[in-house]
Amino acid sequence: MFDEIIGNDRIKDLLKKSIELKKTSHSYLFIGTEGIGKKFFAKELAKALLCLEDNTCCGKCKSCIEFNSNNNPDFYVIEPEGNSIRIEQIRELQKGVLEKPIISEKKVYIIDNSDKMTKEAQNCLLKTLEEPPSYVTIILIGSNENAFLSTIKSRCTILNFHNIFISELQVFLKEVHGLELQNEFMLRATGGSISKALEICENREKYEEIYQLIANIRSFDVIEILKKAKLLYESKEEINSLLEYINIIMLEFAKTDYRYTNCIQIVENTKKRLKSNSNYDMSIDNMLLHIKEEIN
Repeated sequence: MFDEIIGNDRIKDLLKKSIELKKTSHSYLFIGTEGIGKKFFAKELAKALLCLEDNTCCGKCKSCIEFNSNNNPDFYVIEPEGNSIRIEQIRELQKGVLEKPIISEKKVYIIDNSDKMTKEAQNCLLKTLEEPPSYVTIILIGSNENAFLSTIKSRCTILNFHNIFISELQVFLKEVHGLELQNEFMLRATGGSISKALEICENREKYEEIYQLIANIRSFDVIEILKKAKLLYESKEEINSLLEYINIIMLEFAKTDYRYTNCIQIVENTKKRLKSNSNYDMSIDNMLLHIKEEIN
C-alpha cells in the first residue's frame, strides 16, 4: 500500500496504521499543492478500505480486481462539472450513500477538486458528514483550504500534504517514467509537483527556448524579440506556468545583477494585465521589451 507513491511518508504511515487498527475516519480532507499525488493517496486508501482480504490491497480479491479495472460498484469519484461542483451532484451522492455496498463492507466516495464546491453544495454535503452511514468513507481533495466552510472542515480528518522533494522527484521520473530532468531552473519550476514535472518533461524544448530568450534578450534587437515572442503567443493556455518559470530565471540572475529584480515586477504586472483580460499578444510584447529596456 502506497509503495508506488513518492513523498509524504508521514501521511503514508498514519493511514497504514489507521487501516491496520481499523480506526479510519468516515471523512478526510486531503489538502496540498496541485499535482503532488493527493488523488493517488485517496485511491490507494479507497482500494484498501474496499479490499475483501482484511484491507491489504491484495490485488486478487473481487473488489481489488474490479477496482483496478475501474469497475468497482462501491467506489465513486465526483469531479467538477465545468467550473464547480454543484448541489445536484452532492444530492446524487446522498442518494447513493443510502444504498448499502454491493461487493465490499464499505463504500468510498472521492470528491476531487472539492474546493470548487459551491456553498450550497457544501451545506448539502454537511448533512451527510454529520451522520454518515457506518459503511461510508468520503475523501475530499483540494488545494485551497480556505475555500471550505469551517463546518465542513470540523467534520473531516484534515491531512496536509507537502510538496515533494526535488531529489525524490528526480528518482520518481527516472524509475517510473524513464525521464530525466537535470536543468536546475526546470526542476525549481516543478514546485515539487509530479504532474508539473511530467508537463515540463513533455515540453522541455519550449522551456529551453524560453531560457535562451531571457538569458540573451539583452543582445537581441526588437525585431528578433518579437519573432521569438511567437513561442509565448502560442502558449496562452499555459502562460501562467511559463511566466512563473521566467521569474525563476530572473530571480537567479538577480543574485548578480540587481536590475533583474525590477524585471520580476515587470512579469508580475503582466500577470495582472492578462488576468484583467488585456490584449494577450500586446501584453507579452510589452513585457519582453520592458525587460530588455530594464537590463540594457
